[in-house]
Amino acid sequence: MLDPSSSEEESDELLEEERRDVLVAAGGSSQRSLPPPSRDSRGREAGAARAASPSPSVLSEGREEQERLQREEREKRLRLQLYVFIARCIAHPFNAKQPTDMARRQQKLNKQQLQILKERFQAFLNGETQIVADEAFCNAVRSYYEVFLKSDRVARMVHSGGCSASDFRDVFKKNIEKRVRSLPEIDGLSKETVLSSWLAKYDAIYRGEEDFCKQPNRMALSAVSELILSKEQLYEMFQQILGIKKLEHQLIYNACQLDNGDEQAAQIRRELDGRLQLAEQMARERKFPKFVTREMENTYIEELRSSVNLLMANLESLPVSKGGPEFKLQKLKRSQNSAFLDIGDENEVQLSKSDVVLSFTLEIVIMEVQGLKSVAPNRIVYCTMEVEGGEKLQTDQAEASRPQWGTQGDFTTTHPRPVVKVKLFTESTGVLALEDKELGRVVLYPTSNSPKSPDLHKMIVPKNSQDSDLKIKLAVRMDKPPHMKHCGYLYALGQKVWKRWKKRYFVLVQVSQYTFAMCSYREKKSEPQELMQLEGYTVDYTAPHTGLQGGRMFFNAVKEGDTVIFASDDEQDRILWVQAMYRATGQSYKPIPASQAQKMNPKGGNVNTEISPLYADRGQKHGMDEFISANPCKFDHASLFRLLQRQTLDHRLNDSYSCLGWFSPGQVFVLDEYCARYGVRGCHRHLCYLSELIEHSENGSVIDPTLLHYSFAFCASHVHGNRPDGIGTVSVEEKERFEEIKDRLSSLLENQISHFRYCFPFGRPEGALKATLSLLERVLMKDIATPIPAEEVKKVVRKCLEKAALINYTRLTEYAKIEETMNQATPARKLEEVLHLAELCIEVLQQNEEHHSEAFAWWPELLAEHAEKFLSLYSVDMDSALEAQPQDSWDSFPLFQLLNNALRNDTFLCNGKFHKHLQEIFVPMVIRYIDLMESSIAQSIHRGLEQESWQPVKSITNSLPNVALPKVPSLPLNLPQIPSFTTPTWMTSLYDFTNGSATSEDLFWKLDALQMFVFDLHWPEPEFASHLEQRLKLMATDMIEACVKRTRIAFELKLQKMNKTTDLRIPSSLCTMFNVLVDAKKQTAKLCILDGGQEFASQWQQYHSKIDDLVEESVKEIISLLVSKVVSVLEGVLSKLSRYDEGTFFSSLVSFTVKAAAKYVDVPKPGMDLADTYIMFVRQNQDILREKVNEEMYIEKLFDQWYSNSMKVICMWLADRLDVQLHIYQLKTLIKIVKKTYRDFRLQGVLEGTLNSKTYDTVHSRLTVEEATVSVTDGGGLQGITMKDSDEEEG
Repeated sequence: MLDPSSSEEESDELLEEERRDVLVAAGGSSQRSLPPPSRDSRGREAGAARAASPSPSVLSEGREEQERLQREEREKRLRLQLYVFIARCIAHPFNAKQPTDMARRQQKLNKQQLQILKERFQAFLNGETQIVADEAFCNAVRSYYEVFLKSDRVARMVHSGGCSASDFRDVFKKNIEKRVRSLPEIDGLSKETVLSSWLAKYDAIYRGEEDFCKQPNRMALSAVSELILSKEQLYEMFQQILGIKKLEHQLIYNACQLDNGDEQAAQIRRELDGRLQLAEQMARERKFPKFVTREMENTYIEELRSSVNLLMANLESLPVSKGGPEFKLQKLKRSQNSAFLDIGDENEVQLSKSDVVLSFTLEIVIMEVQGLKSVAPNRIVYCTMEVEGGEKLQTDQAEASRPQWGTQGDFTTTHPRPVVKVKLFTESTGVLALEDKELGRVVLYPTSNSPKSPDLHKMIVPKNSQDSDLKIKLAVRMDKPPHMKHCGYLYALGQKVWKRWKKRYFVLVQVSQYTFAMCSYREKKSEPQELMQLEGYTVDYTAPHTGLQGGRMFFNAVKEGDTVIFASDDEQDRILWVQAMYRATGQSYKPIPASQAQKMNPKGGNVNTEISPLYADRGQKHGMDEFISANPCKFDHASLFRLLQRQTLDHRLNDSYSCLGWFSPGQVFVLDEYCARYGVRGCHRHLCYLSELIEHSENGSVIDPTLLHYSFAFCASHVHGNRPDGIGTVSVEEKERFEEIKDRLSSLLENQISHFRYCFPFGRPEGALKATLSLLERVLMKDIATPIPAEEVKKVVRKCLEKAALINYTRLTEYAKIEETMNQATPARKLEEVLHLAELCIEVLQQNEEHHSEAFAWWPELLAEHAEKFLSLYSVDMDSALEAQPQDSWDSFPLFQLLNNALRNDTFLCNGKFHKHLQEIFVPMVIRYIDLMESSIAQSIHRGLEQESWQPVKSITNSLPNVALPKVPSLPLNLPQIPSFTTPTWMTSLYDFTNGSATSEDLFWKLDALQMFVFDLHWPEPEFASHLEQRLKLMATDMIEACVKRTRIAFELKLQKMNKTTDLRIPSSLCTMFNVLVDAKKQTAKLCILDGGQEFASQWQQYHSKIDDLVEESVKEIISLLVSKVVSVLEGVLSKLSRYDEGTFFSSLVSFTVKAAAKYVDVPKPGMDLADTYIMFVRQNQDILREKVNEEMYIEKLFDQWYSNSMKVICMWLADRLDVQLHIYQLKTLIKIVKKTYRDFRLQGVLEGTLNSKTYDTVHSRLTVEEATVSVTDGGGLQGITMKDSDEEEG
């Protein structure tokens, strides 16, 4: 806006500079020319500059500052002019509607909200919230926090405005879906319930104490931009977009009469007429844009005409007004709007008088009557009212002392000049009176312009009435129908109509958007007396006609062959009539009264303005008149639209929604309306849009590739002649710009695919990468019909992914700072860094597979090639770190396990180039390691068994997974800890039982750990993996065989050194040896058996059977040896009982001595101590074996053999004495031993079949007979020790 002190010349100069790029060069007469600054003013400026004589630098700075201010002023004026056009589009749209099917955009997250979000999730992980969660959910949140929220790629996406809360929630949901699917099934709890619960907890963490996503009560404009906006909201939005102040908007709003639909429709008609005239002028002068072919020039003119005709048809289809239900819009039959295009055509459709019949609503309100004296105060009075030709209404009754009503009567009429009659009556008291007495009447002739307020009217009274000053107060309101644009009394004189100069009542009627009629009416007539259709007429102010009497202010309507002169009684009425007729005629020339023209252009210039006289002073005062009066047809709307779309897109990308470049419904509506109304070509619109979107995308904004695809497809279709919008002409500029955009877009897409991890982090926006690849295929097409060969697209994508591998690995090493470490670090530090880098590489590949594999589903092998290229870059650092490791260092095995576990499950990477390279590096290391371990284990068996104390070992279980392999003194290396964290399956049993010796436990653990280590390697190459397994099984077989043989020898040696008395107690060392063999039996099944399906299965089964048989035979032998040892103790006891055999000297001596002594003292019972001692021996050794031997099956076998052999020895001892009666003491001892032995072994689990063997029955029968014999011969007998007692106890 100009400064109020600016001169007229300065204003014109700035306006000329502003219009230089946007005015259309349409010929000398149509080109707007503005006067340059006056020579005197420039001379004064030059003189002032010479007088000051500043230095050149000061002059340069001053000039730059002046140029900057002028540039800002030009931009400001251009935005004001653009806002005028936009405001008209918003005020009266007739082509576009706000779309309701657009996808709703989510609120975007900013950097502050991301930081708050991180703090809330960190608080949850620290246990600072009240949200209850299990360990699985906490692990999921921790992974989400570490991998996603803390990612710098997410931070960049948030900074670019492409991230919403919905994106964050979708990533978490995708993450937990994988986790929940891997959880075991729980009865009564579905996985969908778990997912819902976890998402609810996520939402609770996300919201925190206060929900920063919650909208305030009154949403800002940016917050409602996704909704359907009102006109006021659209005005406000584009004020923000173009930087227009509220005052400027209000001035434009008032001066343009944006709230006046008639004025806006008239403006549209003038604009369309101007566009047609420009098209005709272009056709005459043959000044066309440069097209691809010359044949398109004539087509271009036809397209211009067709587009204007379409707009006319759209305008014609609008209802004249929504307020007149009785008015039927006349559908006038035209051919391509010929009546408008060819002014003065004799074939135009003429209106009939019935086409302009109007409908009016009258409201008559009777308030009171004054001056009523002729009637007694208590008499009843009332009023009637009628519109002539209609029904009659009556008020309520009132007393003559207070004739007040306030009654309203509603009438409908088709008469523009109705006659209203109101009468006052009093009730007649006479008996013979037929009618009530009329006291007065008033006749009114209201029009739509009549005053609406109540007024006093003098009533006509009957003759001889006393009420000479009778008045009635009433109001008559006659509404104006919406299609009646103006009415009033005028003088008129025409050649075809109104041929007599006289005053008539005129009504300007709008029949349709393009049809108006000037009608004159008489009183009480619904049809006009005469009418004139205004199409083709031009209205203007004229000087007074001296020959015509009546009327002071003149104007006329001129058409070829016809002139109609009108006159009004005052200037204001003339201005309103001319303004209304100017809107109706559709003329481009704006009539200006002479006084107003002189005031606006005091120098006498011919200024063509379209500003309303009512607002002219205010508009000129604030410098808005030039923008409002500017002819839209003389502007380059293509350039203006480019500016508008750029500003709108900038505003859209900076609002609170994650729009990805999509306009809001309101913005789409205004842009569509602008393009249709001002003739912006669709290809130009989309080319500008593409250019802006590409520029924003290159600057880091997140743009939806689907949007790029849509605009590109439109432009490609247009350039190749497919008429996507019905336009068949293609300009050279459009084609050149399209090729330029195509190259830029191709480069952008290739760059985005090369940076797919950073342009589409974690697969966000969803489906964007897939859409980018689809768009790339479209861009690479030579034309719109011929598809590009798949190999060409594949070649481009392969090239992009090769770049992506280098980009991803470079950024990864920068993140890990690997370059600094690899140059100066120790070998151990290098290995640690390479291991960490391997974890990062695997994470990158997993994220690529999880988030981007779907996009590359067309070419999965390309993503595999990308991964191989990525890993090949990593292999350089890996090889460097491994070469720096000392010889026979095994710390690098975790690196192999980490990489191999990641690669072996990938269909494309398993046994790929990098995978094979990894195997080649580690094959020698694995073989060397197994060789050394085999030698170490063999030596540990030899040395350990030589020095073995055979004490049971139990403490090893407390730290079993962490036990390191011992150092072998004879080997010049340090054997490392086995890199296996898998606890041996037999470890749990060690907590309940004592184990074997330290050497055997060490052996079994080493063999198991070594096999688990090799198993955990999961060697991917089947042949080498089979070789490793075979070798370890053979090694285990040989080692266990050696251990079993050495243990068996040690057992025999230990057993030979033991005595054969009842003092014998089985030492723990023998139990330990027994356990060693038992454990060897168990470990053989685990460590020495190969999986089925091997080629050598039969051979291997035979080999395994040997070691199995060896262990089994060794166990049987040591059981037999141990049983023989304990049975020899029983033999010793029986040999002592043999001393009491009859016929021996010792037996006779003992019997005599006992009998002689029994007369004087109580003699102890001989032989019972021997039985008790033996029974104690049996029980204690049973307990020792039960406690210290781990295998129940072997204990039962041992007890079976012990019992059976014991019974056999007793039976044989008795068989040797068949002919001899047992001594009483022998009998008592044997009964007790047999009875207790039977009971004890039964308690130990010996089966009934073994207990009640034939041997036992023989012993039992012999002892029963001996007992019976003793009871007959010796009354004192066995002193309660009998076999019968034993039977009862057994029973």
